[in-house]
Amino acid sequence: MKIALIGATGFVGSRLLTEALERGHEVTGIVRHPDRLRVQGGLTAKKGDVLDQEGLAALLAGHDAVISAFSADRDAPDVYQGMVEGATAIIAATKKAGVKRLLVVGGAGSLEIAPGQQAIDQPDFPPEWKPGATGTRQFLYLLREEPDLDWTFLSPASLLQPGQRTGVFRLGGDRLLKDVEGQCRISLEDYA
Repeated sequence: MKIALIGATGFVGSRLLTEALERGHEVTGIVRHPDRLRVQGGLTAKKGDVLDQEGLAALLAGHDAVISAFSADRDAPDVYQGMVEGATAIIAATKKAGVKRLLVVGGAGSLEIAPGQQAIDQPDFPPEWKPGATGTRQFLYLLREEPDLDWTFLSPASLLQPGQRTGVFRLGGDRLLKDVEGQCRISLEDYA
């Protein structure tokens, strides 16, 4: 499969890249700094800007699927706006490129802790994460209104960190899952 991976050098994107290549996929890593991608078989590095819809559409054309590991700069003055602008551009560019399959790295904030109650709306949700998480949730809302794409929004556990690839994990749909110790975690490698 030919995959276009937006954000291939990032925290999650780098693990997605490794997993896709290990599975034998051809990957085009679309990043701001292609020199940061290690040259390896199956990988083509391309410089791209998610806010340049025309340029991004040209990079996405000809792929079987797009994976977005895009994240707005957390130090930007308006992280929420950056996420929404990026999400809007990625959706538009994917459609313009004629790619039907879009997978998006989501966030745990959009998961429900009880029916109709998302984690992000709880009083104990970390305030420093709220702007980015709200923008990521908006990405999900934009996708829900999108009839022309076959999309998947992959929300990880609330604790996502480097670790081992075990192949052991649970899927919870829109629900935030916890283990017997009350923890909600997954390794980046298992998430990928």
